[in-house]
Amino acid sequence: MDALDILADLDHVSPHFQPIFNAEEHKIIGYEILGRYRKGNEVFSLGPFFKDEQIPEEFRMEVDQAVLDKALEKAAQLNDQELLWFVNRDLELLMLDNGEQFIQHILRYKERGLQPEQIVLEISEWKSETENGSFEHLIQYFKSYGIKLAVDTAGNASNQAEQIVRLSPEILKIDMSFMRTNSTGTAYLDILHSMSILARKIGATLLFERIETPFQLQFAWKNGGRYYQGFYLHKPGEVFLDKNILKERFKKECHGFILSEKKRLQSFFDLKQELNTFISDIVGKIKKQQDENEFLMALAKPLEEMAFRMYICDEDGFQKSANIFKEKEDWILQPEYEEKNWSWRPYFLENIIRMRVGKKGIISDRYSDIETGEMIRTFSLPLSDDRYLFVDLCSSYLYKKEGLF
Repeated sequence: MDALDILADLDHVSPHFQPIFNAEEHKIIGYEILGRYRKGNEVFSLGPFFKDEQIPEEFRMEVDQAVLDKALEKAAQLNDQELLWFVNRDLELLMLDNGEQFIQHILRYKERGLQPEQIVLEISEWKSETENGSFEHLIQYFKSYGIKLAVDTAGNASNQAEQIVRLSPEILKIDMSFMRTNSTGTAYLDILHSMSILARKIGATLLFERIETPFQLQFAWKNGGRYYQGFYLHKPGEVFLDKNILKERFKKECHGFILSEKKRLQSFFDLKQELNTFISDIVGKIKKQQDENEFLMALAKPLEEMAFRMYICDEDGFQKSANIFKEKEDWILQPEYEEKNWSWRPYFLENIIRMRVGKKGIISDRYSDIETGEMIRTFSLPLSDDRYLFVDLCSSYLYKKEGLF
C-alpha cells in the first residue's frame, strides 16, 4: 500500500473493533480499535503503515486521527458507559504536541456520553532516553483526565521494568503469539511469572492478547489473566457484539479449566502426603547417632527412584552436611557445600517456619535447577528442632505424577 494512496482515500479508512472479554463474568468489557483500509474487495491492516518510520509523522498522525474519529463516533452512538475503548498510539508521535490533539479529540465526545475514563491508551514501544523521561509527565497528564494506560510488555518487560513501574499502568498486556503449542520454554514461563508479580505489586490487571487456541486461553486463565483477547475468542469486525456472546461457551471452558486445576492440586496434595509418610518412615528407621553424611547415604538407596540430590540445613540456612548427588548410578559426596548458607533464597526462611509450625514436610513450586538445568521440585522435611532435610526430586519422577511436571 502506498501512503499517499491512503491519505488521498480516507473515506475507505475505517476502524475495526476486537472484543476483550473478562474472566469473572465471561462477557465483553471493551474493544481494541484497529485501523483498516478497504481497497476494492480487500481489507488491509493499517498496522504496518503506522509502524513505518519512513512515512512522515504528519501522514501517520492524520490517518490515525481519521480512524480514531470514526471509532469514537460509533462508540458515542452505542452509548454504553461500561465499555472500555483501547486506543493504540505511538508515544513518540503523541509527544510532538504534548498530547494536545489526542486529548482534545477525546474530550470532544464527553458531552455525548463517552467519558475519558472509558479510554485506555495503549503503548507498546518507547525510547528510554526520550527527553529525560518527559513522556512520563505526558502519561500523568492523560491520567489526570481519567484516561487509563495499558502497556504492551513485548520487548519492554525485561529491560524497562523500572519505567513500567513509574508509569504505573492499569493494564499489562501479554502477547500469546509465542505459544502455539503446549511446549513453552521455561525462560518465558519465568518472565511471565515475573510479570505476574510486577502486575500484582503495582496493582495492574493482566490482559492476554492474540489467544488463538484453547490451550492458550487455559494458560492465560491459569496465570492470572483477567482480560482475554484473540481470534480464538472473536476476530475484529466493524460491528459491535452482544456482550454475552460467549458467556455459555466461556463458562463451559472455564469449568473444564477448574476441574483440571483441581485435579492437579489434588495430585500435588497427594504427593505431599505420600512423601511425608514414605520419607518419614525411612528416616525413623535410620539410626539417629549417625552423622549427617552417613544419614544421607543411608537414605540414598530407598530414595534413588525419586531424588538426585539431598542435604541437611539448620534453621538459619547453614548447610550441616555435604551434598549427596546422584551421578549416573552412584551417589557421591560433595563436601564443598558444607556450611554454605541458603537463607538468601526466596521463601527459604518462610518455608522453615512453615515446617516448624506444621511439623510436616512441604513441596516447593517447580523451578529450574541451577546446576542441571532441569525443572524440579524440592521436598523439605523437619528432622529435629534445628535440622531440616532437603530432597531435590528429579524430573523423571515428577513426570510420572500427572499434572506436577
